[in-house]
Amino acid sequence: MSMNRREFLQVMAVAAAGGMSLHSELAQAEKGAARLYDLPQFGNVSLLHITDCHAQLQPIYFREPNVNLGFGDQFGKVPHLVGDRLLKHFGFKPNTLEAHAYTCLNFEQAARTYGKVGGFAHLATLVKRMKATRPGALLLDGGDTWQGSGTALWTNAQDMVDACKALGVNIMTLHWESTVGEARLKEIEEKDFAGHVDIVAQNVKTTDFGDPVFKPYVMKNINGVPVAIVGQAFPYTPIANPRWQIPNWSYGIQEDNMQKTVDEARAAGAQVVVVLSHNGMDVDLKMASRIKGIDAILGGHTHDGMPAPVVVKNGGGQTLVTNAGSNGKYLGVLDFDVRNGRIADFRYKLLPVFANLLPADRDMQALIDKARAPYLSQLNEKLAVTEGTLYRRGNFNGTFDQLILDALMAVKDAEIAFSPGFRWGTSLLPGQPIRMEHVLDQTAITYPWTTVTNMSGETIKTVLEDVCDNLFNPDPYYQQGGDMVRVGGLQWTCDPTAKMGQRIQNMMLKGSPIDPAKTYKVAGWAPVSEEAKNAGAPIWEVVATYLRDIKTVRPVKLNLPTLRGAANNPGIAS
Repeated sequence: MSMNRREFLQVMAVAAAGGMSLHSELAQAEKGAARLYDLPQFGNVSLLHITDCHAQLQPIYFREPNVNLGFGDQFGKVPHLVGDRLLKHFGFKPNTLEAHAYTCLNFEQAARTYGKVGGFAHLATLVKRMKATRPGALLLDGGDTWQGSGTALWTNAQDMVDACKALGVNIMTLHWESTVGEARLKEIEEKDFAGHVDIVAQNVKTTDFGDPVFKPYVMKNINGVPVAIVGQAFPYTPIANPRWQIPNWSYGIQEDNMQKTVDEARAAGAQVVVVLSHNGMDVDLKMASRIKGIDAILGGHTHDGMPAPVVVKNGGGQTLVTNAGSNGKYLGVLDFDVRNGRIADFRYKLLPVFANLLPADRDMQALIDKARAPYLSQLNEKLAVTEGTLYRRGNFNGTFDQLILDALMAVKDAEIAFSPGFRWGTSLLPGQPIRMEHVLDQTAITYPWTTVTNMSGETIKTVLEDVCDNLFNPDPYYQQGGDMVRVGGLQWTCDPTAKMGQRIQNMMLKGSPIDPAKTYKVAGWAPVSEEAKNAGAPIWEVVATYLRDIKTVRPVKLNLPTLRGAANNPGIAS
């Protein structure tokens, strides 16, 4: 790989502006980029993997979580390692490109030093480089691709559909894609993707006769090796998202059908079987321990940037389990050496996409610019300026989540606010203007309505307990892979190790205990019931109104629960 002088000087200027002591790899940017992206060819079957890009076509800042708790069998294991513990586990040094790519450590300084990440034009350059050295390589998309930006919402996903075709995606599975509705999703599959992209999902069936809605798997021939790619859509789509958007489809983990599908693929001659999954990593790890015949699970949903796969032993041998992060920030590269009908060896690398180290692909950038052009005036509206870092991620809250909560309580005149524990959303550095595009990065969904509800104290506790169980149930198959609902106004204690119904304790409002029988005014957004359609203004309008009024966002104070049972947990950054 080589950079022209302009690109090299741009990298150096960004690094110098960060005020961070420059490491040899950055001081010698060309050499550093070559080390990062020149991945030697290995074997004869190669799979490239992206997931959870959440419609981010442009380079962004993105802060990794400082809290990703694991308990029981998940304690101290990936993906529940953050910060220094993650670096130590994977053998990375602090204050390096890798440290910034995979952790939240020194985020502000490192972001200014190393620049933005992702961007489909830069990702396209990397995909082309990998394919150039890997004949027949397939590009797999793990889903959560068509949702997460203003332009994806306003074009009904068309900008992302066009970008994915241009990127060369071969196969994908689904989650948030379903929120465009059944008709639109099938229209894209049958018209835009026909002959280009296969949608696979063994666990999506019709609610009437149980017929497959999508292909359970596809068989591809890579350099003479039959390779089966099995799809696993997000199992809890009708629960986590509105059922009314997909009324005729059923989901679920469908473990028995997964084994049946893998067996069918093997019987059809597959020498390699890979599951393209949107389960979330903990669910994938459990599935890998129970299903025979899967060589690898390329996973998504929980946004875990895992530099190396976990090798899971099972009755049929072993299965590699990976997860490739989010927001277009990474490209996973899995190479198999297949001999005599069996995998003899493998190599895996998760490549961070640093926009300053990868030139933008001209054709992709032109496509992106054209898609964004009609909306630039709306996207670029300056709403306020932030004095602190704004981010989403972390099991309990993030500063951008807190901003949404504060907006809900202020604009809706509510005592308490709830905001979903979504893991998607970009980050902003101190001093940056907050534009409408940034607000939409946190809120652009097809059911954005705000609500104001009178809730009893008992109901509030029930809501928090239910969501907490989705996050901390000891059985991964009962976890839904998001983060805890964000809570504004209410102080509370959380013990993730307690039994269901006993994890939420000591709920207080303005110094007084929450009365189970008393009614409280609670604001929220993203209602999943069809009856709540158009209940209130879209959330982005509420947040924009709040930001236009205050103009400057002071460093946000997070409303976090008091944690019990989490002392010395390696899922909390020190």
